[in-house]
Amino acid sequence: MTESSPTPQLFHWENDGIRLAGERWPGDPDGDIVLLLHGGGQTRHSWKNTAERLARGGRTALALDARGHGDSDWSPQEDYTLNGFVGDLVALISTLDRTPVLVGASLGGITSLVAAGEHPGVARGLVLVDIVVHPEPAGVSRITSFMTAHPDGFASLEEVADAIAAYNPVRPRPRSLDGLRKNVRQHEDGRWYWHWDPAFMRIDDEPQRHADRGRLAAAASKVKIPTLIVRGRQSDMVSDAGLDDMKLLIPQAQTVDVGAAGHMVAGDDNDVFTASLEAFLDSLPEDRTATRAS
Repeated sequence: MTESSPTPQLFHWENDGIRLAGERWPGDPDGDIVLLLHGGGQTRHSWKNTAERLARGGRTALALDARGHGDSDWSPQEDYTLNGFVGDLVALISTLDRTPVLVGASLGGITSLVAAGEHPGVARGLVLVDIVVHPEPAGVSRITSFMTAHPDGFASLEEVADAIAAYNPVRPRPRSLDGLRKNVRQHEDGRWYWHWDPAFMRIDDEPQRHADRGRLAAAASKVKIPTLIVRGRQSDMVSDAGLDDMKLLIPQAQTVDVGAAGHMVAGDDNDVFTASLEAFLDSLPEDRTATRAS
């Protein structure tokens, strides 16, 4: 077990001419490597508590900023298709000396699912956080509305907090607003904007992202590695029917409900989420083989 408090280390990699950023939380040199992929509109900082706990337990956690998000470059071609996100992930995996476990929330989960299904061998385990092949349309619509609701930004961090609280009433409003600074950027005019490229939301038709349900289902049916699906019980994205469909596509998948969480599971109840993740990681067969993405 790692005794001292882990210190994250910023790192970069490139794919498709885009410089991408991540944060490495070091664990034991021979421990698992866990890649943490955030949802659309989030940044790597959404995984802070999980990454720190994994590192304390001896695992190395890599929390990634997707293209167009956080400290990763915006795509000059405004390429925010699923192909782009998957390509970035596979490029990073090709640099690792051990096969990682993929943990993805929402968009990060779709990215991880397609990578695992279409590129066999890139992962030794898969964790999908509140995402399935067939999410509930009402939940998708609510997220889209939230992400496109403030194109002119916010006058203050208080307004940012108000918008988040309105979308996610499950999570208590933070006592300090300083943490919000990692999710927004301040322009010269003093207004605050989300820390992602607005072009990310200009593709409002999912098939244009090459993320049609047929492709996702085909990828899921090819996943043969241990899989865990974590649902926020208060989420409007994942229904019982959606979970049942995933169990047919990935028969070996385990499922866990986090009762006090909505769609943002890791942020809503990090203790329960991370305990479920650690239990899954503990159950994986040992694998120390080197990997290069196919």
